[in-house]
Amino acid sequence: MRLLNQYLFSTVLSSVLMVLLVICSLDTLGRFINELGEITNNYTFLEVCIYVGLNIPGSIYSYVPFAALVGSLIGLGGLATTSELIVMRVAGIGLVRLAVSIIKPILLLIVVVLLLAEYVVPTAEQYSENRRELKRNGVNSALSSSDGQWNRQGDVFMHFNSVQANGKLLGVTRYNFNKNNELVSTSFAESAIYINGKWQEENVTETTINTNSIEQKTYQSRPWNIELSPALLSILVQEADSLSITKLFYYIDYLEEQSIDNGSYKLSFWNKVLQPLAIISLVVIAISFIFGPLRQVTMGYRIFSGVVVGIIFQLAQNLLGPTSLVYGFHPFIAVLIPIVFCFGVGFFLLLRNR
Repeated sequence: MRLLNQYLFSTVLSSVLMVLLVICSLDTLGRFINELGEITNNYTFLEVCIYVGLNIPGSIYSYVPFAALVGSLIGLGGLATTSELIVMRVAGIGLVRLAVSIIKPILLLIVVVLLLAEYVVPTAEQYSENRRELKRNGVNSALSSSDGQWNRQGDVFMHFNSVQANGKLLGVTRYNFNKNNELVSTSFAESAIYINGKWQEENVTETTINTNSIEQKTYQSRPWNIELSPALLSILVQEADSLSITKLFYYIDYLEEQSIDNGSYKLSFWNKVLQPLAIISLVVIAISFIFGPLRQVTMGYRIFSGVVVGIIFQLAQNLLGPTSLVYGFHPFIAVLIPIVFCFGVGFFLLLRNR
């Protein structure tokens, strides 16, 4: 049985990795071609290669569920075509035992992908975007979009023209409101630096709005008391889907403390937490198809079926996720529904062909 486990392990894993390589290569090529149109004197061909290369881990993480489904269909389909699966069943190996052996390489892949998502993908994507903006627009746009970044804490709304990786803010505008939602003051600082656990604003212009007058003051520097650390800012400038599970959990708590909607971050959090189950559910579907309706079809038909199932699964997640935010049910349920459905269909087909 040990040799059989090794054989199934290598067959399934090699097929999944082959599919993953093809998909990620196509995705990387598309991104590379898209970036070629952005080349300037500073954003050179080499910088494009670095940017595209740093985004490869993110592509791997995104396409693993799809690759696990199609790769399992290809690997197991090859064994079904050569009647090796039938020989295994005739030899007295149960369907459940075979399924466990097939899922083992997928579990190894899941561990690797989770480590990538937690420690590699967020850092690589943040660094790549930071480097890209530095080369394209200069130092004053590091880690920021063309419209800057907004944040809110209590009754204060803040806008940053640029958030740099070294804990420095450029172009800090603040709008202070009272409890009646009336604007009471605004200020603009050319920069803000995080030193010894505190923020220091530089070259500040403050405008205070009174009942009958408007006052304006200037400061060369002044302290800025705010519960906003560079670590939190590094989360702010990234898309929710690019954040690690740990950072998402931390930022969700921060948004709840500030009474700010955190639905999109909860959705990303549960998508990442439940992705291992999503991958396993798709592999269960692949196993049930090979031992059921796709046992005697061509390899091309198996690949086509895997692509269709993968697209439907992704569409279901993409539709249910935003729907949960609109209608107010928990994102956990929205993410779990397609996974439970896949497990249900897979187990039903397996029991019927047991």
